[in-house]
Amino acid sequence: MEYRLLGRSGCAVSSLCLGTMTFGREADEADSIAQLDAFMDAGGTFIDTADVYSGTESESIIGRWLSTAPSDVRDEVVLATKGRFPTGDGPNDLGLSRRHLSRALDGSLRRLQVETIDLYQVHAWDPLTPLEETLRFLDDAVAAGKIRYVGLSNFTAWQLQRAVDLAGFQGWSVPVTLQPHYNLLGRELEWEIVPACAANGLGILPWSPLAGGWLTGKYRPDERPSGASRVGENPDAGLEAYDRRSAEQRTWDVIDAVRTVADGRGVSMAQVALAWVVDRPQVSSVILGARTLEQLADNLAVIGLHLDAEETALLDRASDPGAADYPYGGPGIGQRSRKLAGGR
Repeated sequence: MEYRLLGRSGCAVSSLCLGTMTFGREADEADSIAQLDAFMDAGGTFIDTADVYSGTESESIIGRWLSTAPSDVRDEVVLATKGRFPTGDGPNDLGLSRRHLSRALDGSLRRLQVETIDLYQVHAWDPLTPLEETLRFLDDAVAAGKIRYVGLSNFTAWQLQRAVDLAGFQGWSVPVTLQPHYNLLGRELEWEIVPACAANGLGILPWSPLAGGWLTGKYRPDERPSGASRVGENPDAGLEAYDRRSAEQRTWDVIDAVRTVADGRGVSMAQVALAWVVDRPQVSSVILGARTLEQLADNLAVIGLHLDAEETALLDRASDPGAADYPYGGPGIGQRSRKLAGGR
């Protein structure tokens, strides 16, 4: 396992993070604990959850595991969770208000059976709560010893920049990470979000690095999925999403490129897709999400796998989302840079 700093912080984490959204739903408690043990045995240290995964059961499973784990294992764990989405039916049971987050954080601490959460992430932007209220609460939570670092999840570039600027100006705890959707089929965040993270020293924690199973090669253009899969488990919404993605030729071009690299390496397609995102700029750790121990074992086999320049270029070309020139480039935009570099 390799280790990297958690964004601008001095906290080291494993380059792979165990995502636990399946805990208590697609993986029962015994299977979830087996995944936790296997991940730690492989050198993993970073575990990510949220207060709404499986109706809080994911946090509870992790808490019970931590409470019985040896002290040296507990000491190695870097624990991350999130708050923002509904935890009840009341009008104040969601959002990024001080009222909701204070209850959400205390609930997470209780279920996880810890006194401090290493990385507490706001799960998404809240357009109704003043950002000052959210950031001040998070800073107070750091001062109280309830959390160590602040993170963001599912923020746009301008939202991220606003949060960093405001926290820095006020002298509050500045966010150190962003958790976004990022994979070979979802690279649009490279237009603005990745540069914003780089400019502010935020580490990126990609979720869905396998694009919901697409990059494992499990889906075919001539066969609609069914059964227990990211697409098939919700037949209506899942098949609608399948039809949209399947209709794009780029989808199958990316899958073919991943398969070519995998065949050449003698590894699984999942390992190739993970290796690509692990080595993207600003990535601190990649979040793995597995339903079974076997899936996790295959994902963990990516440890030590790094693609060469030719393999990376092949994947980059196939997955290029084709951003419009303006305002990211085009005639005149890059002219000064080329002249300063000695070009024309």
